[in-house]
Amino acid sequence: MTAFLNSDFLLDTATARHLFHEIASDLPIVDYHNHLPPAEIAADRKWDNIGEMWLAFDHYKWRVMRWAGVDETRVSGDASWRQKFDAFAEAMPRAVLNPVHHWSHLELWRYFDLTGTVLSSATADHVWHATNARLSEPGFTAQGLLRRMKVELVGTTDDPLDDLTHHAAMKGADITVVPTFRPDKSVQIEASGFAGYIERLEALTHPIRSFEDLVAALLLRLDHFVAHGCRAADHGINHLDAGDIPGAAALDAALRTARAGQPVTPEQASGHRAALFDALGRAYAARGLVMQCHMNVVRNGSTRLLQAIGPDAGGDSLRDTDMAGPLNVLLDRLDRDGQLPRMVLYGLDPARNPVLVATAGTFQDGSVPGKIQAGSAWWFNDTLDGMESQMRTLAQVGLLSTFLGMLTDSRSFLSFPRHEYFRRLLCGMIGRWSETGHLPDDAEALEQLVRRICYENAKAWFIDPR
Repeated sequence: MTAFLNSDFLLDTATARHLFHEIASDLPIVDYHNHLPPAEIAADRKWDNIGEMWLAFDHYKWRVMRWAGVDETRVSGDASWRQKFDAFAEAMPRAVLNPVHHWSHLELWRYFDLTGTVLSSATADHVWHATNARLSEPGFTAQGLLRRMKVELVGTTDDPLDDLTHHAAMKGADITVVPTFRPDKSVQIEASGFAGYIERLEALTHPIRSFEDLVAALLLRLDHFVAHGCRAADHGINHLDAGDIPGAAALDAALRTARAGQPVTPEQASGHRAALFDALGRAYAARGLVMQCHMNVVRNGSTRLLQAIGPDAGGDSLRDTDMAGPLNVLLDRLDRDGQLPRMVLYGLDPARNPVLVATAGTFQDGSVPGKIQAGSAWWFNDTLDGMESQMRTLAQVGLLSTFLGMLTDSRSFLSFPRHEYFRRLLCGMIGRWSETGHLPDDAEALEQLVRRICYENAKAWFIDPR
């Protein structure tokens, strides 16, 4: 029987083993999209125990625990960290083949040298004490954990109102920590908190009496981000539509209505989104920034979880509505004026991977390899089958060689072995394609392909973008 997560996990050919062990495994990491707290990076946070370090605000693990029958008190409630850790250990045997099961063991093995230990109720006490005994060591701080995994760049996700003091504090450090402009709250005109958000933006910038004023205020904040090293923007697009961009009078009227606390019509919300995506896309292009779009999400589907815990609690799922037409309209508006920025398109519905790849291909312009990216398999697709499907589609409909590769999309400082997971899968795929004659027998070309996807493409976009 083959050992669980052995050294050749996913590497079922000699070519794959060479590509991973000799090329991919030691490459640095460019994690261009995650949700790590900048304050904790700058302060070089330490943790008291593995429970808090591992389980706080990790909705991936929370979903696994609930599905395994763990009551909410021991998931996100007021149970002690030891009680929550024990609950997670109890859930682990039920989570086999879920990526969380693989990730969690890679995290224990790579950070804490617990190679071969399988987490369960029987091993929980040993793991609890063995991991906690390591947390006082110098390398078990926020920055130390990043250095251990050779993380060169961290792209955090930040609201336009953020003053970015923590990013400024990291300037000149050996780990580059850059903000990512995430203006969702200004786009979601139909949301209950929109009026209050615009008031805070106004207080930070200038009076906002019109849609034009709103755009100008956002661009002031965008330039503040650029001054602090921003390389990219990110949009969580819950509603992707192909609405026309209304005239100034209609946009101003919708803004006044929303700021007065009154509900806007679906048509007004669609027009506001379309106009703001267009204006910001042009601004990103002018500043050489990457525009990331995360699409097809049903946010906060569980009212019970939203009311009890809040957003990002594990109550989200995928949206299966049309995206081909609206996405092409969004990109075409910018492209026909020569103001389409580099983009990364992430879709949560795996059935639409071909749509993303084909759309990305439509808007390539030869200015940079892979200017429009079909982004990495995201969230519920961040599985072995999901990642392989996404890369197969990209390879066969587009160009795998231009792919930006893996990111963690995580709030956890222990999540970086996900890059190893991806790299193993990638090398396994390339190894099989090589040995079945789908790829030329050219060792140097295969090694270069792995380097590009695992590191060099992302480095060129986010570390050396100009």
